[in-house]
Amino acid sequence: MGVYALFEDRFPLLTVREHVSFSRCTTIGCGGEAALSVSPSDAEEGAEVLNFLQRERVPYAFLGAGANTLPPDGFSDGVLVRSDHLKGMVLDGNTLFAGAGVTGGALVRFALCHEIGGFEPFIGIPMTVGGACVMNAGVKEKHISDLVLRVLAIRKGKIESFPLSACAFGEKTSVFQDGKIFVVGALLRAEPSIREKIRKKCGEFLQRRSSLPKGRSMGCIFVNPNGVSAGELIDRCGLKGLRYGGAFVSERHANFIINEGGTAADVSALIEKIKQDVFLQTGIALREEIRRLSFYEHT
Repeated sequence: MGVYALFEDRFPLLTVREHVSFSRCTTIGCGGEAALSVSPSDAEEGAEVLNFLQRERVPYAFLGAGANTLPPDGFSDGVLVRSDHLKGMVLDGNTLFAGAGVTGGALVRFALCHEIGGFEPFIGIPMTVGGACVMNAGVKEKHISDLVLRVLAIRKGKIESFPLSACAFGEKTSVFQDGKIFVVGALLRAEPSIREKIRKKCGEFLQRRSSLPKGRSMGCIFVNPNGVSAGELIDRCGLKGLRYGGAFVSERHANFIINEGGTAADVSALIEKIKQDVFLQTGIALREEIRRLSFYEHT
């Protein structure tokens, strides 16, 4: 394993896993494997790990819940840096700090227990707080950027606090998408509410999500262009049901690709075919909402 064996000596408390299957840590369920994954226990250890990877020039990539991520096929000789141990939550008055590894479900349960409103739209979304900050996750009514006060992240091996103005949040985008900034947590606005109201809103959002396609997917593939439904555009182009290998365009919602044992190449080829046909038929260039997992190569 070469440099990877050094983790045991240098970081005795770090959770290290070898031969990590992408299909098991992404919702699309395809791809090859990474040589190694590491899960820091806190921000300080995360900074030390990233400094080590950069110093040793080891390729690395960040991965949260893997819900909107298309991994590569084959073997990747790099390290996945994961946030699954960063699950702390601290409520202080009208602010809530949530670690990057906190899931949407855990966030909503905490909010319900402490009678905090505003997090209901995230129920049922397969996300972590870190991934939500990277993608500016949410629904039509509310995105994580509507709640963020600050994001704690590691850049160039140092822990930094990014105020909202520095996060560059947009439609499914943020400053954290460059692959070099590792989100470790976020300070969020906590709005006082009551349990009955929170439960009612959660039920409404869960009901809406119940109509989404079942099966292994990455959620919506494309951002809606200028208020136009990407799913409707794909449908109008006659692409529902189109299949490449084990991947196909959902008959229920054309902005979803369902994987039934296909490869990452199958999914990628289908995405390119959709973009090409929609552009040729409508003149609209679809922008991908998903993230393609790639390892940062040191230059």
